[in-house]
Amino acid sequence: MPRIASGAALCVVVAVAAACASTPPSRFYTLSPTALSGTMTSKVSVVVGPVSIPALVDLPQIVVSAGPNQVSIDEFNRWAAPLANSISRVVAENLVLLLGTPRVSQFQQSLNADADFRVAIEVQSFESAPGEAATLTAAWLVRRTRDGKAETGRTTVREPAADKGYDALAAAHSRALGRMSQDIADAVRTLDRAAP
Repeated sequence: MPRIASGAALCVVVAVAAACASTPPSRFYTLSPTALSGTMTSKVSVVVGPVSIPALVDLPQIVVSAGPNQVSIDEFNRWAAPLANSISRVVAENLVLLLGTPRVSQFQQSLNADADFRVAIEVQSFESAPGEAATLTAAWLVRRTRDGKAETGRTTVREPAADKGYDALAAAHSRALGRMSQDIADAVRTLDRAAP
């Protein structure tokens, strides 16, 4: 009887080890700034955030569009950081370059309570289709803190993914955020020029 029990235990250990060995490793992806450094310099200060994202994509796993009314959650391809935080970081880094000021920070990390401008972003869709495109739709608001004057806008971007890899998909999302950052930078400049 002890031989049967030890043999069964050995089979279970071998089966578990084989299952673990056949599981592919998770891969992690980040979003990155895409703006080019401008020639203008500015002294404005900007706080980016809060950023809200749809619950559907507020996951560590990359949510992939599988059809008009279907998505799949990819367990082995994941975002390296929470998506809302990554979007805020990338927009802030893009604005540093687009506005020519180092005084841009994220809402949750900001000690600058009296920044010149505050940016709020509501991401309404953040769709991933490997081998096809990354799609971003977001409403945003730029508010001048001195008097509350604001500019609102909406950015809708569809950036093609160069290939079926998730690297290409993350790069396409980064370019889409770069386009939105440009729209936000234009609004900041408009409000700054119109300052009393």
